[in-house]
Amino acid sequence: ECIWTDWFDVSYPDGSDKNGGDYETFENIWKKYPSWECAKVENISCRAEKFPSYSIADLGQKVECNVNVGLICNNKDQQIGGIIPMPVCLNYEISVCCTPNKPECLPIPSTTSTTASTASPTTSSVSAPISTTAPTSTPVETHGPTTTTTTTTTTMPPSSTTTSGSTSQTTTAPVSTTPV
Repeated sequence: ECIWTDWFDVSYPDGSDKNGGDYETFENIWKKYPSWECAKVENISCRAEKFPSYSIADLGQKVECNVNVGLICNNKDQQIGGIIPMPVCLNYEISVCCTPNKPECLPIPSTTSTTASTASPTTSSVSAPISTTAPTSTPVETHGPTTTTTTTTTTMPPSSTTTSGSTSQTTTAPVSTTPV
C-alpha cells in the first residue's frame, strides 16, 4: 500500500532562460531532501502552484508528469496562450504515492544457486554449522529502490566417509552483489 507525500516544489522556472524550465524530478527531490525515502513511486499528482484547482490539461502547457521521473516542464516547449500570456513554464509541484521502504512491503528476490566442493584429503572431521543472517537493508548509491536480501548458508555433513577425503555441500539463498 502506498502513502501520499506532501507537495514537493524544489525547482522554480526562470522565465528569462529559454533553455530553463521547472524540474520537479525525483533526482532533484533527493538532492534537496537526502533523507526522503521512497522504495517505489506507485502514483503521482502534478499541479501548478498558483492554479491548484486546474488540471494539467486545462493549463495549456506541455509538461511531462509520470512515476518514472516526476515532473519536467521545458520553457522551450511552451506556446504563447494558455492560462498565462507568456511562453514559459508555470511553477509546478508534485505529490507522489510511495511504497514504504520496509522489508514487508517489498518483493522478495527468488534466485537460488547451489555449489558443491570437495575438501582436501587431509581433512579429518567435518562439522555442521548452520548460520542464518537476518534481513538487512543495503544502501543504494543511486537513491533508487532498496533491495532486502536474506542469506542462509547451511553446511551439510558428508553423506559418506572415505579415506580419500570428504564432500561438503553449500546451498546459498539470494546473495546481493552490492557491498554492505
